[in-house]
Amino acid sequence: MNATRRPPDDPQEWLSRAKSSLAIAREGTGISGARLEDLCFQAQQAAEKALKGLLIYLHQSFPPVHNLAVLVSLLEKADQDVPNKIRQAVDLSDYAVAARYPGAQEPITQEEHEEAVSIAEEVVQWAERIVHDR
Repeated sequence: MNATRRPPDDPQEWLSRAKSSLAIAREGTGISGARLEDLCFQAQQAAEKALKGLLIYLHQSFPPVHNLAVLVSLLEKADQDVPNKIRQAVDLSDYAVAARYPGAQEPITQEEHEEAVSIAEEVVQWAERIVHDR
């Protein structure tokens, strides 16, 4: 299913892509051969895209990074209140690189995957509320 694409400077496009990554992270366990490490990467990507979409919405630029702590810091510099629950997303940064490659870290557990998806869901929903409520 292909959704309508918007320009890359449209926060809605970033949120749409965040929701796509989140769906993969959430539902990927039903895909034969899917690895939890790869699904946690998708959870990280969902949070990253949501934060970047929110930064675009706030007319803030950001560097090409996967480090969610950098993105959260940029949101705070833009006077955006970031709840503690959303700050947990910085922990997902570990999945941006190391988890994608063999031998880079210990195998991901089902519990870690569920936590990553839960955090990503919170971030995506939070960003959507801000963009839609303003």
